[in-house]
Amino acid sequence: MFSQLDEIGVDAAVARVYEHGWQSWSPSTSYPVTARSARPPSDDRRRMSYRAEAPGPPDGFQGEGLLAVDTGAAVHVYSAADGFEEVPSIRASFVDGVVHVAANGPVVAVRSNTGLDTALAAWATGFAARAGTEPSFRAPPTVWCSWYAYGAAVTQPQIEEDLHSLGTEKLPVDVVQIDDGWQAGIGDWRPRPDRFASLDRLVERIRQAGRRAGIWVAPFLVGADSALAAEHPEWLIGGPDGHPACAGHNWGQAVYGLDATHPGAADHLRQVFAGLGAAGFDYVKLDFLYAGALVGSRHTGVAPLAAYRAGVGLIRDVLGPSAYLLGCGAPILPSVGLFDAMRVSADIAPHYEPSDGDPASPSQRGATLSTVGRAWQHGRFWVNDPDCLVAGPAVERRADWAGVVERYGGLRASSDRIAYLDEWGLATTRRLLSTVPPPTPFVS
Repeated sequence: MFSQLDEIGVDAAVARVYEHGWQSWSPSTSYPVTARSARPPSDDRRRMSYRAEAPGPPDGFQGEGLLAVDTGAAVHVYSAADGFEEVPSIRASFVDGVVHVAANGPVVAVRSNTGLDTALAAWATGFAARAGTEPSFRAPPTVWCSWYAYGAAVTQPQIEEDLHSLGTEKLPVDVVQIDDGWQAGIGDWRPRPDRFASLDRLVERIRQAGRRAGIWVAPFLVGADSALAAEHPEWLIGGPDGHPACAGHNWGQAVYGLDATHPGAADHLRQVFAGLGAAGFDYVKLDFLYAGALVGSRHTGVAPLAAYRAGVGLIRDVLGPSAYLLGCGAPILPSVGLFDAMRVSADIAPHYEPSDGDPASPSQRGATLSTVGRAWQHGRFWVNDPDCLVAGPAVERRADWAGVVERYGGLRASSDRIAYLDEWGLATTRRLLSTVPPPTPFVS
């Protein structure tokens, strides 16, 4: 149930509402008070890119743990009293010159006479201090990622080709990261032998080339077709109907959340990440993390966000403090203090507009919107990842996207097939990988 918090008289011509989305892909930006923020076009999209259990109102705005009203003269920031294990939804609606603010949980309100970005940055500094984050972050490595070059059809020979191209072109890449496609199944985190003859040998070649090895895992996601789902249905997060909690549909199947508080599931995660660490992967991208926070654990009764934080903490403990951890598809506020870097936007894509009109869907417009809208998090919560630089000739408005990455990209990753880059794409990739900003807040 939502309770009224505040009423603010505003000038509709200048006032704006900043709405912070639930997870990495959820839109986060400011809107005119007379507008309506983005809504998912389908139930499946709501599960995978928004807060599944908290649909937004028909009109107005809904921030998850954070919302601000900028009147033009002052900024009113409304935020979760906790934010780590309890994140209320905060709504704003504009009626007859007044913004009405309501929430369904404990909220703290602060008024600032600064601009919106400055007010959000000040709030973030305080929130990060409560999370116990270090006042400084490690400088991020530069990365080449296989995803946009090859997608889920990636193979070991393709990785080896681009490893060779990185050397030939003398590109300043620290980490070669294998993305989705290496695994036997979603939840079955072992190599597909038809695509990867030997991960150990591939890691050895990457290291021989003077680079580090990185890998992609969706640790809290379990595909309905996976061996894990068939063998251990008791490890899956239970929905309100007693069946496994659906986290959406992808890879041609339904996907479910993994209950990391179940002793068997926890041991499974320890074995997976101990094996990857032993194989030499010290840069790990954890994706689709929202699946670990769907509902509470049916095994222990632990609340959703406490269970999520415990699961990420387990992975961090297994990998050790030297591993560089990148989060993606993650509930933002509950993840503060757990990651070195975090995706702060929707996926990039060769096209500018999202195919379904949803700014949470892959597109340059969606990726730009939240990358700019969450710029204040860089150097305060973590290193911001705007998603990869894609600079090939087929990318619409590629110079615009390169400009966004250059201005707001704390983590710099290239994801083109290097041999397919033209002269502009190669020069731009080299320049952006050579000019990584420090892991400190951006200058306004």
